[in-house]
Parts: sequence; structure tokens; C-alpha cells
Amino acid sequence: MTETHGQNSTFNPLRLIKALGYSFQGLAAAVRHEAAFRQEVLAAAVLIPLGLWLGADGAQRALLAGSVLLVLVVEMINSAIEVTVDRISREEDSLAKRAKDMGSAAVLIALVNAAVVWLLVLLN
Repeated sequence: MTETHGQNSTFNPLRLIKALGYSFQGLAAAVRHEAAFRQEVLAAAVLIPLGLWLGADGAQRALLAGSVLLVLVVEMINSAIEVTVDRISREEDSLAKRAKDMGSAAVLIALVNAAVVWLLVLLN
């Protein structure tokens, strides 16, 4: 009997190891191929420790660091959308453009969110 998604809930360390490997491959691909992600990682390398230092308590530290991590998550999803759209076709297409523009807008919203969180927390 073949296992389908969600039917076998037993812990499988091999599956976990494979999933971690795929995740690290995705991170490496983003660093290698996506300039925006590299820039955001550099910013996160500064901002996350700064947020952990500046936050007055655990909630503030979580908000400051989490808002920066959210930017990385959204950028990774945006990059995946762009790569998928490009894989399907490089031709000009209004739906492809819409998908890419919406992914880009999601990154912008995550960046605005991070800025607002930092301002609100630091200005108290």
C-alpha cells in the first residue's frame, strides 16, 4: 500500500531529514540567484540582533525580529512565484505580469509592516 499525504502520522526521521535538506537547498538557491533576498538577509543579519537588543521584553523582541523574518518569508514566496511563472513561459502575458506584480506587492507590504512595527515598538 502506498502512503498518501496525511494518512500516516507516525514520526519518520528520514522524511524530516529530507525535508530539511530540501529547505536548505531552497535557501541556498535564493541566496545564489536572488539579489533582493541577499540584500534582505544582510539587513536581517543586522536588524534581528538589534531588535533582540532593543526590545524591552519578549513580546517586543518577537515583534521586531519576527517582522524582519516575515520579509524573508514573503521574499522567498515571491521568488518562487517568479521562477514558476518564468518556467511556464517567458512570453509577455497579462496574468503572468499580474502574478509577479502581486508577489512584489506582498514583499512591499511585508517591508511596510516591518517599518511600522519597528516604529511603534521603538517609539512606544
